[in-house]
Amino acid sequence: METDRTREAWAKASTKYEHEAAEHLERARTYRLEPIEEEVLAADIAGADVVHPMSGHGLDDLALARLGVARVLGLDYSPAAVRSAQQRADELSLPCSYREVELPATGLAAESTDLVYTGKGALIWVADLPAFLAEMHRILRPGGALFVYEAHPLVPLWTWEPSEARVRPDRSYFAPGHVNDTFPANGAYEHQRTLAQLVTGVLEAGFAVEHLAEHPEPFWKPGEQKAAAWDGRLPNAFSLLARAR
Repeated sequence: METDRTREAWAKASTKYEHEAAEHLERARTYRLEPIEEEVLAADIAGADVVHPMSGHGLDDLALARLGVARVLGLDYSPAAVRSAQQRADELSLPCSYREVELPATGLAAESTDLVYTGKGALIWVADLPAFLAEMHRILRPGGALFVYEAHPLVPLWTWEPSEARVRPDRSYFAPGHVNDTFPANGAYEHQRTLAQLVTGVLEAGFAVEHLAEHPEPFWKPGEQKAAAWDGRLPNAFSLLARAR
């Protein structure tokens, strides 16, 4: 039921990439990764084969291509996301391709890629995290990197009140998940893990963690919101780089 609800919500949300194709194309022309992403990925970029599970609008892929990766393969279960991302990549003549895939299985050969990029809101939609991480480890070449840039696991607890940072009374850090009540994923079931659970999962999948940092800046601010939780005192994102062994 949760999976069906999530699929329905994202199928509807992903049509915005086609309805707003011109707007997304203009963003794509100059889009860059966040500074922390470029910094952490600097040593793994040049000439890399990249896989981006849950690639969504694909703007991150175009940014990676401009930084010097050899190619990016985006995987997403939304036909609208796949179609629109491919159109943007083709329009800009960047080496990005897309496939409609039911994760965690990727259909890719073992040890076939150098970098798995899971940036900006991917892991919260993964129902079976151990299976997902095992598949990412399987497709990475020895020494390849898994990069994660995500909302901090505490983010679901913060309200968007502008005057004072508060914890939502209907949320728990240790809950298994909740129904997302914000655009564009309104109605989708969002899986929650603590930071300890996420890091332990990466280690148990056979990775060695090389970088882990928490950040006060959110990578996504809906609308004109100016929440007090974003004033630099609370964690709103984290970055992780782990190496396949």
